[in-house]
Amino acid sequence: MVKKYKYGNPIETEAVIADISEENGVIEKVKFENNCFVYNMNDKTKVYGLGEANRGINKRGYKYVSYCTDDPSHTEDKESLYGAHNFIIIDGEEKLGIFFDNPGRVTFDIGYTKKNEIRVTPENIDMYVYVISADNKNDIVREFRKIIGKSYVAPKWAFGFGQSRWSYENKDRVDAVVKGYEDNDMLISSIYMDIDYMVDYKDFTVNEERFPNFKEYVRSLRDKGIRLVPIIDAGVKIEDGYDVYEEGVKNNYFVKDKEGKDYVTAVWPGLTHFPDFLNADVRKWFGDKYKILTDMGIEGFWNDMNEPAIFYSQNKVDEIREEIEKLTSENDDKLLDLRWKFSELANNIDDYKSMYHNINGVKVNHNKVHNLYGYNMSRAAGEAFKRIDKDKEYLMFSRASYIGMHRYAGIWLGDNCSWWSHILLNLKMLPSLNMCGFLYIGADIGGFGCNATEDLVMRWLALGVFTPLMRNHSAMGTRNQECYNFEDTEAFKNIIDVRYRLLPFIYDEYKKAIENDDLMFKPLSFVYEDDEMAGEIEDQLILGDIMIAPVYTQNTSGRYVYLPEDMTFVKFMKDGKIYKEPLKAGIHYVKVAVNEVPLFIRNGRNIKVVKESVIKDKSLRKSIMDCSVEYSEEDFEII
Repeated sequence: MVKKYKYGNPIETEAVIADISEENGVIEKVKFENNCFVYNMNDKTKVYGLGEANRGINKRGYKYVSYCTDDPSHTEDKESLYGAHNFIIIDGEEKLGIFFDNPGRVTFDIGYTKKNEIRVTPENIDMYVYVISADNKNDIVREFRKIIGKSYVAPKWAFGFGQSRWSYENKDRVDAVVKGYEDNDMLISSIYMDIDYMVDYKDFTVNEERFPNFKEYVRSLRDKGIRLVPIIDAGVKIEDGYDVYEEGVKNNYFVKDKEGKDYVTAVWPGLTHFPDFLNADVRKWFGDKYKILTDMGIEGFWNDMNEPAIFYSQNKVDEIREEIEKLTSENDDKLLDLRWKFSELANNIDDYKSMYHNINGVKVNHNKVHNLYGYNMSRAAGEAFKRIDKDKEYLMFSRASYIGMHRYAGIWLGDNCSWWSHILLNLKMLPSLNMCGFLYIGADIGGFGCNATEDLVMRWLALGVFTPLMRNHSAMGTRNQECYNFEDTEAFKNIIDVRYRLLPFIYDEYKKAIENDDLMFKPLSFVYEDDEMAGEIEDQLILGDIMIAPVYTQNTSGRYVYLPEDMTFVKFMKDGKIYKEPLKAGIHYVKVAVNEVPLFIRNGRNIKVVKESVIKDKSLRKSIMDCSVEYSEEDFEII
């Protein structure tokens, strides 16, 4: 059962697309006091949801702020990340799902201030609240997913292994990546192009000096089974003669300041304007620009910097100039105070409060709708793809998101680091994002920031073989972490082979989760509801008929696992063989070498995997990387 409550004058986010009548009166069992929603828990109540949020699957015991934020340091104290997903599931004496459809800043205090109290505080009260009651957690998820609409379906080729870096800035660098994988006989389906492929970081441009005959180059890689996937940023460079800029100015398509002038910020291109994606006309205009690249053969994109990220605004720079003059005229010692001023330049809340949108002819302050920005940028693309080719599936995933964007795109988990703890954080976000409708998801394997080690990348790949988006990505200035750049290339080759052996199974589970409005990745507590110990386990997940339990600690020969039922322990070995061992329910220490991929098959179940000999068949290489090979029953083995 779903009930809808209205507070103030809500912005129509279109996160919920089902037609639900509004209730009269107050929400049962949830107090509303001082513009705050309060729910009392007992000691055993667990709270799930919040999508892309820090810490555990059970969100109890911390504070989370729903406000899309460009922050590359994902330490445990961070309250906001790139996404804003205001859906929680309360699992206590009663089962409730609550979606706070408010696109501004919302704080979720889940037993942080008072251990038995959930306190949800929106910065402004204009919102809809949807309350779902059901007999169990899985039914709550299904009911919620039904009212927010079917999740985005990514093309099958996007389930192949992808390689990325900031940046493969020219054809020679991309060719070197292709050669590195070819020379080491490693399969690869996509290579990602970060901002340096553009002309001066201008969207929908290709630097012809760096990528001559780009359309032909895209085709030549496609003939090998490899797609090029370019990045698109939210900011539009202010530059006379640049058509996107000039069209945006002419048609009033950019976000405004209080006086109605185009708001000026700075991101990668330097001074920029932000398209007003909350305006339907702007979405159509910007979305149609993707055709410039699809006409060159591009079939997938990743949208970035769309929180929107701000390096600085003209207003804040002017303030600092005034401060410098003031401080230097008083005392040079005061210059130390400037460090704080400079640190406040990026993503300053005052800048967001100074921006305005045109929503159906109404002027709306950006801060009130901040979390809708990245959602509507990807919506612009998703809607455009249907106009460009309604029968084709394009890859689209985004950094910033809000519930509703799941119908148009997937997400990656942003600028993580080469930290062992981030393998675990990656794992814990998977079911939480599924609850909010996001199925095509994955993290930067190996970590984006910092220097990766060989064992960390291998262990992370062993998790990544199960995630819909499997992409190795790293930052400029860090160690080159392409799989062929490490010592044990044969081990990397075989881990990547496992992905393609499991790909039919993974893709089928993905499609089933979409069709059934279900989780692809389930916490143990969602499957073994009466098993108290399963409810405490957060580093093992159920994926269809298997359980995954990656190793995420350094210098270990394996890990402890809890089996709620009898299972078969399976390892894909370095030599391509499959090891199987039946285990009884209970706690076990299982040995998993750094070059092996573990999984557990549930009692009485089995899965089909592509035979190793088929994956190694050179005549099938292109169609395997293209993910278009049509396997026969003889190509599979049952484990």
